[in-house]
Amino acid sequence: MEIEKLHNALCEADSVVVGAGAGLSTAAGFTYSGERFQQHFADFINKYGFTDMYSAGFYPFPTEEEKWAYWSRHIYYNRYVPAPKPVYENLLKLLKDKDYFVITTNVDHQFQKAGFDKQRLFYTQGDYGLFQCAMPCHQKTYDNEEVVKRMIAEQLDLRIPLELVPRCPVCGGRMEVNLRSDETFVEDEGWHAASERYADFIQNHLTVETHGRASLPNGKLLFLDLGSGGNTPIVFKIPFIRWTMQNPNAVYATVNLGEAFTVDQIMDRSIVIDADIADVVNSLLVL
Repeated sequence: MEIEKLHNALCEADSVVVGAGAGLSTAAGFTYSGERFQQHFADFINKYGFTDMYSAGFYPFPTEEEKWAYWSRHIYYNRYVPAPKPVYENLLKLLKDKDYFVITTNVDHQFQKAGFDKQRLFYTQGDYGLFQCAMPCHQKTYDNEEVVKRMIAEQLDLRIPLELVPRCPVCGGRMEVNLRSDETFVEDEGWHAASERYADFIQNHLTVETHGRASLPNGKLLFLDLGSGGNTPIVFKIPFIRWTMQNPNAVYATVNLGEAFTVDQIMDRSIVIDADIADVVNSLLVL
């Protein structure tokens, strides 16, 4: 059974590199449509005809007051409230005694909220909890928790007060959420420091040649792909597969409902589980 194979791979691994995509947060209950969307955004749905949180984020609101009324709520329910299911906390139970590192395209900050070591996390695509200059005129980000909660508390008729519209403290221009969508995305000092730590971890655990034979400096390595989809495979899925090809002591495992796959070249060192990540993590905890 594939779950038992994954359990054995986790037990045998000296180091684990986790790649976390949208499927992991979906498994934790951060769904962007359906009942959860209806519960928190009924008024926006009635006025604008929105069908889900993702597409609503691209709506051309006529004013900044209306835009931030929506976005403050979007940020709050996907960044500052606890995840409906304890998937991240349970994942930490599996990894806490391992030499691990996490790279994620998720922007909901759930790894740190669950207790993962901040020094072992790399958020490549940004953070709902940060604002940046929209231009940007400088490479710095700003915590937004206080103002987001004020926007929610003080909005009326789906508009926030004009004085709460965020403005860049340097140029006075518009602010945006620190999310990677184009070349304006700000990679601040924290982003670059995390990127370097991730690169160092990978470099220190890749196969090296010793007397003509391949060997791993730190033993067996597990690349654990949780929830990667087709939007950003270049971030970690493709690198994980390539590094597994290059490393005879590495195993590639992927868990994702409806989108789990590997390649023929490493089929014998791959574990493919097409299932809900929450169910798989729960099963691993009891094995």
